[in-house]
Amino acid sequence: MLTRLGVSIVAVTFVLVLSVCFYMLTRLGVSIVAVTIRNKNKTSLKTDGYWKTSVGLTDLCALLLEVGPVCNMTWDGWLCWDESEPGEKEQNCPGYYKDFDTQAMATKVCTDTGEWGRHPTSNRTWTDFRNCQANVTHHGTAAMTHFYLIMIGHGLSLVSLLVSLGIFFYFKSLSCQRITLHKNLFFSFVLNSVVTVTWFLASCKLLSFIQMYTMSCNYFWMLCEGIYLHTLIVVAVFAEKQHLLWYYLLGWGFPLVPAVIYSIARQCYYNDKCWVSPATSLLYIIHAPICAALVVNFFFLLNIVRILITKLRVTHQAESSLYMRAVRATLILIPLLGIQYVLLAYKPHDHWIAEIYLYIMNILMHHQGLLVSTIFCFFNGEVQTVLRRHWNLQRMQFAGTFANADIFRSASYVASSLTEVHRCYSIESHTEHINGKSYSDIFRSDSPFV
Repeated sequence: MLTRLGVSIVAVTFVLVLSVCFYMLTRLGVSIVAVTIRNKNKTSLKTDGYWKTSVGLTDLCALLLEVGPVCNMTWDGWLCWDESEPGEKEQNCPGYYKDFDTQAMATKVCTDTGEWGRHPTSNRTWTDFRNCQANVTHHGTAAMTHFYLIMIGHGLSLVSLLVSLGIFFYFKSLSCQRITLHKNLFFSFVLNSVVTVTWFLASCKLLSFIQMYTMSCNYFWMLCEGIYLHTLIVVAVFAEKQHLLWYYLLGWGFPLVPAVIYSIARQCYYNDKCWVSPATSLLYIIHAPICAALVVNFFFLLNIVRILITKLRVTHQAESSLYMRAVRATLILIPLLGIQYVLLAYKPHDHWIAEIYLYIMNILMHHQGLLVSTIFCFFNGEVQTVLRRHWNLQRMQFAGTFANADIFRSASYVASSLTEVHRCYSIESHTEHINGKSYSDIFRSDSPFV
């Protein structure tokens, strides 16, 4: 009997020991699982410098229900996605695909089962990149708008420039060095507009070379205008005409050098189709001399305005009138010297601000010929006087007074020619002259430079 009782006690003791060991192992396993889960969720289980060794089964169950399954790290071919809890995840669209907007967000869904969402049709793991291309349609519409804006600008510029050149060449009384410089500047605008409008795929590399050359000619003839005007106002050369040969070399000859170097380098190192891709540093061969010309013109403008204000102060004019004249002169000279490209040299990165910037630059760049011809030809007092005189003569001839009209036209032409020659090249006895023009001529109210 005692033997059976002893065996029973030993058996019960053994079962209790096994139960206690099993319970302790279970508690230890629960602790390890809890620590692992909490480490994944970056929560600290450290209390008073020691790690907890156990957690209740109720807490573990609640923690498992709270954390739930997670989606594994994955690469979808465009972006890398980290481990994520269930829900919709998003990150910026990749920037290495040109049609993607990096400010838009790509989305990916992590399901409650710990799997990445699948496409409803293909049943493959799917990332939603539709937002990345939401602006593609807008960009296409904007591109067409810019295209029409460019074509309209060059078309209007061509018409106004050709009319201006016709006026300058027809009326000999307008001939002087300043008008000659205007003719060359206008002609460079005509060439650039013709090449831009007649752009076509065949021989596009030749047209690219011509377009780069004529564009450089634009800016260097702006520099010629700046040099001439600065020399006219600042450098005291008594009634001595400037040699226009140097202006011809600078305006037509020098731009040929960077254009040829650029074409050779493009052919050797970045020979893409039609040379239209801007993703090359070779464009600095063209842009660096242009930037230098614009910077020089900018300093010319500052010095001219400074001298203008100084000379106007000598006349003891009112401050308001003085500054209005200075502002008027500055606004007139900005398109002539291309200063708008200096003032708007920085392109903003924000999407909508950059869109506004592009519209402003397209208007200023491709309508510059229209603006310059309007200011320096159609709004020029001398041109308006000559046109008005010619119109009156035509009316008189149409009325039948041919004889009187011929006499009047001859006398008027001789008088206007003598007046123009006297104004451009004469030396007055009591006035300091600068390169054939007195200060009174340069700063008079109807002067095209004021």
